[in-house]
Amino acid sequence: MQSSIRYSEAFKLQVLREIEAGRFETRGAAYRAYGIRGQGTIERWAVKYGKNHLVGKVVRVETAKEVSELKRLRQRVKDLEKALADERLGHMLSQAYLEIACETAGIEDVDAFKKKHAGGR
Repeated sequence: MQSSIRYSEAFKLQVLREIEAGRFETRGAAYRAYGIRGQGTIERWAVKYGKNHLVGKVVRVETAKEVSELKRLRQRVKDLEKALADERLGHMLSQAYLEIACETAGIEDVDAFKKKHAGGR
């Protein structure tokens, strides 16, 4: 279990000042430069010290058409995943039937049998 690291107020403010001054291209670079391990640590410091402008926020604006398209595409993915699962199951059943048929016919090498008769596809 990793122990918790306590950073001084001066250290926290120094990191925030350096980010604000543009020393680091990303907050991730500041994390790496100072060996700060906790996810969201710098963001919590920014909020605590009123530096909210340093906390990246993603705002996504979608039109009704985009929301509808996203819903349609998600349903399409579900339908395709179901179709793929059905095809896989069908393939597995066909393979099992072929193995049973070969065993019944006394054919020991199923793979050789498949290669020999694959030309008819």
